[in-house]
Formats: sequence, C-alpha cells, structure tokens
Amino acid sequence: MRRLATTEVIPSARRLVRSLRDIGYDISSALSDLVDNSIAAAATNIWIDTNFDGEGSWIRVLDDGRGMTGKELREAMRFGTQRIYGDDELGRFGLGLKSASLSQCRHLTVATRTSAATPIRLAKWDLDHIEKSDRWEVLRPKLRESPLAGNPRYPDGRRAEADFVRLIDEIRQHLGMTFHRYITGETRSHRRVVIRINGQVVEAWDPFSRAERATSRLPVQRLRMRVDGRALIVTVRPYVLPAESAFSSLAAHRRSAGPRFWTRQQGFYFYRNDRLIQAGGWSRLRTQDEHTKLARIAVEIPNGADDVFELTVSKTQIRVPPAVRNELGAIASSVSRLAEEAYRRPRGDRTAEAAGLASDQYAALASLVRMVIDATDQLIARELADSLPMRARLIGRLRAMEAELLQSAATALGITNRAT
Repeated sequence: MRRLATTEVIPSARRLVRSLRDIGYDISSALSDLVDNSIAAAATNIWIDTNFDGEGSWIRVLDDGRGMTGKELREAMRFGTQRIYGDDELGRFGLGLKSASLSQCRHLTVATRTSAATPIRLAKWDLDHIEKSDRWEVLRPKLRESPLAGNPRYPDGRRAEADFVRLIDEIRQHLGMTFHRYITGETRSHRRVVIRINGQVVEAWDPFSRAERATSRLPVQRLRMRVDGRALIVTVRPYVLPAESAFSSLAAHRRSAGPRFWTRQQGFYFYRNDRLIQAGGWSRLRTQDEHTKLARIAVEIPNGADDVFELTVSKTQIRVPPAVRNELGAIASSVSRLAEEAYRRPRGDRTAEAAGLASDQYAALASLVRMVIDATDQLIARELADSLPMRARLIGRLRAMEAELLQSAATALGITNRAT
C-alpha cells in the first residue's frame, strides 16, 4: 500500500485551551484532580492553602510526594502527557493537572524538586501569554519572580470574600467524600493520606454510615462482564441507611445527609481504584425519590473497564455499560424497596431489641432473595423475548418461589403479618 503524503497540523493554542477550560470541572472537582496527582506521587500529606485578596486571590497545593526531574516536569506540563497509565493509577488522560487548574485560573505555576538538596524547578502556563502568542509555550520563571499562586477568579469586596469562605467549606466536604477511603486507610493497599485545608485536617465522610448500628449492610453482589476478551468482576455493596429516628444522634443524622443532602445523595457510588468518581444518582436506571433516599450502593469499577464505563476527563461521572445495566437495575429496585420500607417505618416501631434484630435479619435475607429473583427475571425476559407463554410461566413460578421463601423466613424469625 502506497504511503500517503502527510502534513502536520498543530492546533491553535489559543482556541484549544479555551475549549479545554470548559470540560466539566468546578473548583471542587478541579482540586480533586490535583489531589490525584499528589497521591500518584506517593504523597502521604497534602496541604491546600487559600488566600483571598480580591483579584490577587490564590490557591496553592503542596505535597510531600516524590518530585519531578526537569524532563518529567516538561512532560507533566504537556497537554496529553506521553506516558502509559497503569490500570491501578488514578491518572487516565494526561490532561488533569493542566485542564483542571486552568479551568479555575489563568496562571498555573508548578514548582518541584526531587530532594531538599536539589534546586526547585518551575514551569508556568500563562493564558494571557497564550492569547497573545497563540503558541504552546510553557514559561520558565525564576523562583524570585513567581508568586505563590495566581487565581484572578474572585472580584473584590466583602460579599466576594464571604463567597470565597463558603467555597472553601464546599471543597472540604467534597474532598472528604471523594477521598474518604484514602483518609481512613481503607484502600486495598491500606495507604493513608492526610489532607489539610488552611491547616485544618479534612475529615472523611462515609456515604454509607457504617458506624451506625442500624445501617443495613446487604449481601455483596458480583457481576460478571467481558472487556476485550477479559473476564472482569463488578463488585456491588448495597446499604440501606437508618431512618432519622434510628440514628444514634441528630448530629449523626445531619452529617450522614452528605454534601448534597439526602435526596440527591441516594443511588450509586462508583469507585475507581478506591477513589470516588460518582457520588449518588441512579445513572438513568430509576428516578430519585424522597421515599428511597436511604438507599446507597457502592460499585467498584474493575481495572481495565474505564472505556466501557465512559469515564470522563474530569472524573465526575460514568455511564453504566449494557453488560451490567440490567443487573444493576434489578439491584437498585430491590434496595430501593427496602429503603422505602425503612423510611416509612414509624418512629418507635421497634418494641424490643430482639424484634429489631429479627427484622434486620429478615430485611437482609429478603434483599438477597429479591436480588436473585429480579436478576433471574431480567435474564428470562432477555433470553425468551420471542416466547411469551414460556416466559410468563417461568416468571410466575419465580415470583411464587419468592413469596414462599420470604414467608418461610418470616415464620422462622418469628415475624408475623409480614408482607412478601
């Protein structure tokens, strides 16, 4: 085959950078992307400092991770870093450091060194310079010439300062949610990271309120899927949080509401390498409802499945692939039914500890039975789509089995008048 002549076409720096600033980041998700970089550099301490000074306001991120050589710094400043990311890394596209930072500011300065004995190296993206030159030119300022940070995002005035303070609180909550496994050391490697904002340690926020005795931990589900010929497992951990009256305290109930509050925090929590990607929402499998707000489901995206889950550059949301869509939908329906039951349970309904324990055991068993039945129902509907009579008979038998199993469980646990 004859090789065609080629011409290299370099994108306009001015136009493309403008577009890259608008790919879905807000300030909290942008800082989360920078924290990803610190974690990737093996940092155990991350400091985020902020300063309000009108148009001179700035945000600075420091860490104690391994630094970069001059060559590594140049590559890190490239849009579309030329390196291969491992499946277990938090990075994905080679854009995060630049696109996240410049979505919120016009000047990004990176300072790094590999040890206390080596000189500090600096590199800077300056959007004002790009606007004038229309070239992909990284500036190399001297240390004495570089301010701590530049972020002319905020206008001057008391109201702007109040907005700035409120924004910092939102960032604190978002980071505590996104990196809660790293903060508590619940990662698979048991690695623990301390994040501080203006000197104050960020506390982890557990979406599933596992410290509450009344939280229902439902049976773990493992869904199988194939990606590029590989068999992968999607691990699903459903939870039903307690109703307000069953929480250990009013303060605990308020904290469990989450940064987006109860109704918007229900749904799926997708994790990639122990980092939270999507916090709540039903991913178009069902709608949010006040009565199901106690339902929260952790879903682990397996290594090598980023593309099929359509992970976005800003790492803020995913799309459920067809391979597990029906199964996740069935789990969501089952957990939502249990969540609605917990929500509607009247205050003071438990008359004794034994009765409460039996009820919790029944709820866990009922959830498992319903998940299995619902998943089988979906499989029958898919495989026998052209044979409606057989499909109806099998589904009818399944539902009868479900009713018998739940009635037997209720009888064994001493629960009467239990609807199946």
